[in-house]
Amino acid sequence: MAYHVINCGAAGDGKTNDAAAIQKTIDLCCQEGGGKVILDGGHTYLSGSIVLKPYVELVIESGAVLKASENLEDYQFIDEAARQGKNRMVEVPTFVNCEYDGKPRQFFIYAQSADHIRISGGGTIDGSEEIYYGEIREDQIDGAFYPRIPLILMENCRHLTIQDITIKKSGFWTTHLVGCEEVEITGIRILNNLKMANCDGIDPDHCRHVRITNCHIESADDCIVLKTTEANRHYGPCEDILISGCTLISTSAAIKIGTESVCDFRDIVISNCSIYDSNRGISFQLRDEGNVENVIISNCIIRTRQASSCWWGCGEPINIASINRKAEIPSGRIRKLTITNVLCRGEGSIYIAGKPETPLEDLTLENIRHELVKTSKYPIKGYDFRPCCGPDFQEGPIHGVYVRNAKDACIKNVSVKLDSSMEPYVDSLINYENTEICQ
Repeated sequence: MAYHVINCGAAGDGKTNDAAAIQKTIDLCCQEGGGKVILDGGHTYLSGSIVLKPYVELVIESGAVLKASENLEDYQFIDEAARQGKNRMVEVPTFVNCEYDGKPRQFFIYAQSADHIRISGGGTIDGSEEIYYGEIREDQIDGAFYPRIPLILMENCRHLTIQDITIKKSGFWTTHLVGCEEVEITGIRILNNLKMANCDGIDPDHCRHVRITNCHIESADDCIVLKTTEANRHYGPCEDILISGCTLISTSAAIKIGTESVCDFRDIVISNCSIYDSNRGISFQLRDEGNVENVIISNCIIRTRQASSCWWGCGEPINIASINRKAEIPSGRIRKLTITNVLCRGEGSIYIAGKPETPLEDLTLENIRHELVKTSKYPIKGYDFRPCCGPDFQEGPIHGVYVRNAKDACIKNVSVKLDSSMEPYVDSLINYENTEICQ
């Protein structure tokens, strides 16, 4: 059945807070067995927090905008009762900066333990990012407080689909999926401000069986980032993930694993993606005890450039490393990594490294082309290891391809082309250090 929010009291004038009418429509749809909750085209629906329910498809029609309220008092706080399925929220009177543990305090669109949810329709979700602005600099906008409010937060949901919508101007993580299973995200556009800190695109956190396909994402911080956060450790590993057919631009990493990595990541396929104008292309930042294994990266084009020292990275098309966040907690291992048929162009190295005591195992590099060329105004600094318990940088000249601390490595048809603009900054084109290469 179809339920139109206009018929349940929504004004759709872009001025009235329609949250109560939208929630009333969602609740009615769920109570009657499910169906479509429709935001008709031609209207802007201003709203505070809303909670999606099982078997409800939120349809934002073409020409419709679901706009996040510019009043922070319109966003509900989540308490532990809500996370345990009791669907109760509690108001907290002040906004404070605090260390982020992976659990947002508030939400715009939220669901918990609700299966068979869908968001679709061809319309737009607008996150009203300006309400979060703190310090504004040339190359970065800081948030006024932290953690800020994710646009879409789904926890412990199964059979979740997000398709054919545009999401823009998020002030924090755009789509945070926590402990979700059997997820399909396809054909969406995420258009975030490339200066706004922490506005990641899609964050599967301890998720299984996820397909992210045919999306276009522009984000400051990371476009697609797999995480296993400490606060959600009980949900287990991130596994069975497919990322394919996407076009991505980021001031941090286009595709990343980490840095939050307390549990394992395994059985991951990244293919047929075009990454451009990004500070890093594909990056694995293992900083906690979780391991990475069984990863295939293939048929990608990656073009990088530096986006200033505010953002982690030095223009690396590929940056894969395991480095301790805390000296007392060894970071995880990387095993069974295959990278094939990749064309790169950028200012930084293809950098792949294990640790001397736990080398990267079973590495395959085949048909890799990398062109080193200077394209940004920022200096070539070396290698960026942030965040870590040791020095942040290894300063000095770089290598075009740098593999260190690896064993059982199969390396074929790897080449580097050096543009004259990069000659002052490059030590060698290819360097394999403490690496056992299979014959």
